[in-house]
Amino acid sequence: MLTFVEVKTRRSGGLGRPSDAVTKDKERLITRGAQYWLKLLNKPDTPVRCDVVEVIVQDGELPKINVIEGAFRA
Repeated sequence: MLTFVEVKTRRSGGLGRPSDAVTKDKERLITRGAQYWLKLLNKPDTPVRCDVVEVIVQDGELPKINVIEGAFRA
């Protein structure tokens, strides 16, 4: 399994979840990159997963991290 990960960070507040910033356009860009990478590796049948990691930062606290496995299809 080859995993492509998009990491989005937000400060706590009213901007929504970090994963909200992964738009359909961003998904298409990551998918295109994944397909190109598999072509370079000459491994077109390798299973692929696209994850999103959300990092939420609050002053004076450790960051909160949320991993969304298989957030979208490649």
